[in-house]
Amino acid sequence: MRPLTEEETKIFFEKLTKYIGENIKLLLERADGSYCFRLHRDRVYYVSEKIMKWAANVARENIVALGTCFGKFTKTRKFRLHITALDFLAPYAQHKIWVKASAEQQFLYGHHVMKSGLGRITENTPKYQGVIVLSMTDLPLGFGVAAKATAECRHADPMHIIAFHQADLGEYIRAEETLL
Repeated sequence: MRPLTEEETKIFFEKLTKYIGENIKLLLERADGSYCFRLHRDRVYYVSEKIMKWAANVARENIVALGTCFGKFTKTRKFRLHITALDFLAPYAQHKIWVKASAEQQFLYGHHVMKSGLGRITENTPKYQGVIVLSMTDLPLGFGVAAKATAECRHADPMHIIAFHQADLGEYIRAEETLL
């Protein structure tokens, strides 16, 4: 476990900013203690500093995971968010998309959000902005990228894609061996 380098921090925070904007500060300075991001085997973990001190006594080879995995760096040094970060991103999200009950299952199977399944969308969501996808009962289902701006959504055909799928809760079942 090591702190992220300057370049890794820049890439990681740019990705988080697409989803939660300036609320990254709220992730690091919480009321229940101080938290940090650490890199271990190309994966970024969100860890309490208290637990980090305890983990310093364990050899790096013996640590499988520590804290919550937010995602990983690819071999080309791009960052890919994992579904495990959803519980931390959803409360701070700036742009959200709510899907109808009939479209929830399709999204959880890995399909994009279509206009016919769109329940509502946050006002002034720009095109290609990171969005959190929620059910109509405000349960976070996953996240993706807005394919159309809010204004374009109003006049789109029912079969047009509104949000590109990136991750959903169904990945816990579909890709459980690769999440760690």
